[in-house]
Amino acid sequence: MSSYEKSPLMGQMMGKPMLISSLIEHADRYFGKNEIVSRRVEGDIHRYNYSECHKRSKQLANAFAKLGVKLGDRIATLAWNGYRHLEAYYAVSGSGAVLHTINPRLHPEQIAYIANHAEDQYLLFDMTFLPIVQAIVAHCPGIKGYIMMCDQDKLPTDGKIPNLMAYEDLIEANSDDFAWPVFDENSASSLCYTSGTTGNPKGALYSHRSTILHSYGSSLPDGLNVSARDSVLPVVPMFHVNAWGLPYSAPLNGAKLVFPGPHLDGKSLYELFEQEKVTFSAGVPTVWLGLLTYVAQNNLKFSTFKRTVIGGSACPPAMMKTLRHTYGVEVVHAWGMTEMSPLGTAGTLMAKHADLAEEEKQAILQKQGHVLYGVDMKIVDDAGQELPWDGKTYGNLLVKGPWIINSYYKNEGGDVLEDGWFPTGDVATIDTDGYMQITDRSKDVVKSGGEWIGTIDLENVAVSHPAILQAACIGVFHPKWDERPLLLAVKKPGAEVSREELLQFFDGKVAKWWLPDDVVFIESLPLGATGKILKNKLREQFKEYKLPTA
Repeated sequence: MSSYEKSPLMGQMMGKPMLISSLIEHADRYFGKNEIVSRRVEGDIHRYNYSECHKRSKQLANAFAKLGVKLGDRIATLAWNGYRHLEAYYAVSGSGAVLHTINPRLHPEQIAYIANHAEDQYLLFDMTFLPIVQAIVAHCPGIKGYIMMCDQDKLPTDGKIPNLMAYEDLIEANSDDFAWPVFDENSASSLCYTSGTTGNPKGALYSHRSTILHSYGSSLPDGLNVSARDSVLPVVPMFHVNAWGLPYSAPLNGAKLVFPGPHLDGKSLYELFEQEKVTFSAGVPTVWLGLLTYVAQNNLKFSTFKRTVIGGSACPPAMMKTLRHTYGVEVVHAWGMTEMSPLGTAGTLMAKHADLAEEEKQAILQKQGHVLYGVDMKIVDDAGQELPWDGKTYGNLLVKGPWIINSYYKNEGGDVLEDGWFPTGDVATIDTDGYMQITDRSKDVVKSGGEWIGTIDLENVAVSHPAILQAACIGVFHPKWDERPLLLAVKKPGAEVSREELLQFFDGKVAKWWLPDDVVFIESLPLGATGKILKNKLREQFKEYKLPTA
């Protein structure tokens, strides 16, 4: 921890700690009637408001107190985006316990490992995930009880899950007479495990202070720009880095919240967008691919949807252009990490860009963007020497700031910082205006003859071809150059393109020595628990692949 010199003259301001409970109190007091709408696992639409959410959160906090939950205890969730999950966000952290959101898309063995590593005391889960809970219960002896997020009549009666409770029973049995406790703002608030590290998942343990600061930062106009004028639908799951902070920034600003539950197909999302007059959404590119396909096939338009933040992986330029020019949706390209709470940069234009040609604007918007105040970044070479911000030189990206971890939970992996900076594992450039662009993950970059080839650029060119739905580029062995790029492509249904035609499509779009040495058409790409392409699986699948020698 850093030490600070104490001034002989201190400011005379109130010392009110920044606590997560203050967000729902604020939303109740000043935006109490603003709506929270959820498509439930049960299939129907649930509606209430911030005041009712606050009331039920306090009832749940009382329930946890009766169960013996103490300051710092970890409470896990396996749940979709919905009003009950939101209540748990505030009841758990607000009472001083630690909210541990678990990604249900992980393998049950990984889920059990994470729950045991976190030493979770109770686990709340949606009905959808009953089979997962049944699979892990014998392997999680430390969990004292399970809370199924439903009414009593929906509980299974087979007795396979010990100490199983119905969420609504806990709500009904407890009063909303609960005073949120006051404690140190640096206390742990929530815990997220990252699947982006090697080996077992590692935990990022956030504090109340870091979460409140992140909420302020993400709300900035050049961040997520959330306001009381918005109807916000987070497609990004609440189990994926706390839905990029939207369950906190929306109440902070009084925005209407719309939760899609488990229904993330294009048709379900479109209906909810139109019905609830959604203005702003956030999610990974694979989700938007499904929505745009549905909208295009049915010749539809968006009535109110005006802005989206896309992150998790690079947004293909063709997708950005379709959203912007065909549907009039502003696309904010963002970047961050679980270790960063997660937001680090957002891609918006400056005043001086107003008169640029459209293609020049598009080139800027395709970058991951400008840091928010609170995040500092730099690029360095392998020796740790800082590199110039010229938009061409690329190096290892390092970050620091008050919502970035200084170590993993339980100090897994030991000291991860480099002279006070967190190494992101990304390779990037930064231009003279401070716009950062990811060129690759350090583990994914193709190292050809001592030079680096960024795979993201190659993938973006490939998916801009009208016949290509998705693409991934990996490095495979080459006897002379060590590695050369192999392009793996998924064709759109009914579309045809040959290997030669696709390779020719790259002419003039990238440097000649960057051109893929070969193309393999496959049925689908393997996706991870957060919707990212699993290049490690592709590298394993194609590790013996022989490139053409001609």
